[in-house]
Amino acid sequence: MSLNYFTSLFDFFLPRLCVSCKTKLTTSEKYICQECLSKLEHPSKTRLENEFKRKFLNDKIISDFASTYIFYKDSVIQDLIHSLKYDKQFLVGKYLGQQITNNLKDKILTWNASLIIPVPLHTLRKAERGFNQAEKIANAIGKTLNIPTDTKTLKRSRFTETQTKLTLVERKKNMNKAFILKMTKNIQGKTIILVDDVITTGATITECGKVLLNNGANKIYALSVAIAD
Repeated sequence: MSLNYFTSLFDFFLPRLCVSCKTKLTTSEKYICQECLSKLEHPSKTRLENEFKRKFLNDKIISDFASTYIFYKDSVIQDLIHSLKYDKQFLVGKYLGQQITNNLKDKILTWNASLIIPVPLHTLRKAERGFNQAEKIANAIGKTLNIPTDTKTLKRSRFTETQTKLTLVERKKNMNKAFILKMTKNIQGKTIILVDDVITTGATITECGKVLLNNGANKIYALSVAIAD
């Protein structure tokens, strides 16, 4: 029997709902319906270039970055990410990682990365949430592109307040010396991709990249599900 048969049977007894609009999904739809899928907005090449100049160019830490979607408040992409982070729909993390590779594979492969590292959560926040959403996304990317994912080397060394309402200057200060390395030998001479769910100011990614470069990494690139202003 086909997978579609079992999906249809499962949907009959326990219908799957779109994580955004809550309508019933068809057998071929995953997590969001076609109408909500059509509302997801991809950043243009120019938008990504401008965001790189604004967020990363001056610090000279991140060599390049890419995001699959544009993040807006009260949007479909926010609903998708929140369903992973707060509703523990872990398969959404796999889905989002696959969307990154589906849309950005050619660009990612030009980076010639040998390691993927998800932005770590502090142990207290990870214990509270039960998992790190960036790990779920990074694992899917690594598996699809056959690039190892490392969740042991880079650690968050202190608990930081949420970045949501902070300015760029405050975010940088908040992230200063927030990360440490456990095993520097794992990143020596390697080109690394940092992965997070949303990049806003880039302060967190930049601080992670700084620690990696200062301890022997070759180049640092960044990937996220979405880019936000």
